[in-house]
Amino acid sequence: MRSLELTEAIRSRALELGFDACRITHAAAPASAEQFRAALAEGRQAEMHWLARNADKRTDPNLVLPGVKSVVLVAASYGEAEMTTPTEESSPVTRRAHLTGAVARYARHLDYHEILGIRLRELAQTMDALGSPEGRSLWYVDTGPILERDLAQRAGLGFVGKHTNLISRDLGNWFLLGEVLTTVELVADPAEHNRCGSCTRCLNACPTQAFSAPFTLDARRCISYLTIEHKGSIPLELRPLIGDRIYGCDDCLAVCPWNRFAREGALMKAQARPDLVRPDLLELLGLDAAAFKARFAGTPILRTKRRGLLRNVCVALGNLGDAVALPALRQAALDSEPLIAEHAEWAIGQILKAVPEEGTGASGSTA
Repeated sequence: MRSLELTEAIRSRALELGFDACRITHAAAPASAEQFRAALAEGRQAEMHWLARNADKRTDPNLVLPGVKSVVLVAASYGEAEMTTPTEESSPVTRRAHLTGAVARYARHLDYHEILGIRLRELAQTMDALGSPEGRSLWYVDTGPILERDLAQRAGLGFVGKHTNLISRDLGNWFLLGEVLTTVELVADPAEHNRCGSCTRCLNACPTQAFSAPFTLDARRCISYLTIEHKGSIPLELRPLIGDRIYGCDDCLAVCPWNRFAREGALMKAQARPDLVRPDLLELLGLDAAAFKARFAGTPILRTKRRGLLRNVCVALGNLGDAVALPALRQAALDSEPLIAEHAEWAIGQILKAVPEEGTGASGSTA
């Protein structure tokens, strides 16, 4: 099969499998490799040490798959029919009657690693069957040591915005990436170029000012990092800025004007978990280890483990400032997990500062 025919056959197969877009690029190192190394040198990766451990592979796909010639990139939209504004997504002080938490949109589904992975495996098998007998392929969903957003921009799938996320003119911000590296040479698509213009909505929307400059994110201040990847205590000065977000943050994504082109994707829509849109915080705070695993089995939230999620729940309750949460927080302050207990104590203090009379009456104690 000729390269162009093979390329189009692979693209057609990707769309048949449910992906919303498929583009292809060559396998040379991304032009952004030096910027990536500079970010590591400045420590902007925070505690994500794996980024530094395999930095050489991330900047040279040939070290990931020797002889690689092409990279096939796919997108799966998790856009929703009814798009809400950032204010509706997460307002730290206006939901006192409803103690619920904000969850990033992508996490309101079953785990995308599994959903995309099954289909990428099938796509890779198709590529191996259609390609030359000596061809080899290797697929990843978010976990591979490659600079996937930079490769996706070079493939024309989207462009890296000032918030460092990929933006598609067809899907907005709301999509996930997967990729298949192959030793078969395919026809590359034209690259996309940045289309942010003078817009800085994403930079201005960040509650913690995690962007020191356009295209420069400091993970140490990013709410998505702090509530998901960060394993320890959340810095005191950043806790009030987290609001009611308990898993991730969509603020910089939600304000992007390119979202007017966003659309639902059937693949992820079928995996939606409506119960994760605004979960009840007091219910979450009462979960033991077994109940936590049962509630979040098969979802991205399992990644934080119980200690991480309940840490985040305590912070959200402290920011919401409703004394009705005090009994549950006092119980959490006795938790055998020190991380949960510490953040519960902080939340109790925040509520008592905001409503000391109600706080004292709620439990008969100011402790």
